[in-house]
Amino acid sequence: QVQLVESGGGLVQPGGSLRLSCTFSGSSFVVYDMGWYRQAPGKERESVAKITSGVLTDYADSIKGRFTISRDNAKNSVYLQMNDLKPEDTAVYYCNAQRGLYAPHWGQGTQVTVSS
Repeated sequence: QVQLVESGGGLVQPGGSLRLSCTFSGSSFVVYDMGWYRQAPGKERESVAKITSGVLTDYADSIKGRFTISRDNAKNSVYLQMNDLKPEDTAVYYCNAQRGLYAPHWGQGTQVTVSS
């Protein structure tokens, strides 16, 4: 059974940086497309960044140029480097694992709060 565990969230001032990590277990990490989503209070969950098993990346327009997604297949991990954080980036960030048409897997989420 796939399990995803996020870490790295916290409180940061505007303009600051955080690096989120997600550790994958329970299956073959290399065949999964991975992603980061976020959900702010009162809003729907939205896609932030994705990285395929072939290491192709895709980003939401709102974070392009500020966030970078990467994966380390040797460590079964995916990362989200977040720079120049803004108050509107405040949300719970979720790790996602997707393989073909199978149901996606989700982590428990990690809170990111951007505030002075």
